[in-house]
Amino acid sequence: MQYEFNFAALAPYWQNFLSGAWVTVQLTVASVAFGMVIGVLCAVARRSRLRSLQTVAGIYIETVRNTPFIVQIFFIFFGLSSVGLRMPILWAAIFALVINVGAYTAEIVRAGMDAIPRGQIEAAESLGLTKFQIYRDIILMPAIEKVYPSLTSQFVLMMLTTSIASQISAEELTGVANNIQSNTFRSFETYIVVGLLYIAITFAMRGAFWAIGLVAFPRQRKLGVQ
Repeated sequence: MQYEFNFAALAPYWQNFLSGAWVTVQLTVASVAFGMVIGVLCAVARRSRLRSLQTVAGIYIETVRNTPFIVQIFFIFFGLSSVGLRMPILWAAIFALVINVGAYTAEIVRAGMDAIPRGQIEAAESLGLTKFQIYRDIILMPAIEKVYPSLTSQFVLMMLTTSIASQISAEELTGVANNIQSNTFRSFETYIVVGLLYIAITFAMRGAFWAIGLVAFPRQRKLGVQ
């Protein structure tokens, strides 16, 4: 079996590749930002003394974590539109990604919160700190610091999951690649280029998260952990 590589056939589409990569980055940034907020709120709700909050957060988290992402995005884009709730493709993709990553983030953050020693909380209470101060400074920030590597890995996986948005015709990297290979019939070369672009985005994300960690967690920087 002989195969002749012809990457020159892809040269006219370099702007398409970059455009798709940029859409992937936009989807990722929006999903990370909003997903982190939802994840933290749900983690707090799961540890709340109010049974109603625990139940609602638990149903959301378990539903998302036990269904495939492609089913979730189809439900949001096709299912909701059938009952009159239509939204643009990119907004539907972002909504589905936020819902998905929020559930996984919630469990990661909750695990970090559960790892905080009870003695630290009692010491903060004895010093007269308010509940908000205790949650912010004694529970939440140290918890995020503990699970930061897991969070960054989850966000990188979420970036790779954006490829599924191509199934609703989102013009992200994989969606663009599908169009290019159907035009050029150079599938092998197209997906090699796409794979390399995903690797480049992954390394860029890891570098960005490393830099954020240096700023957000100065104690780890001083200890040489980061």
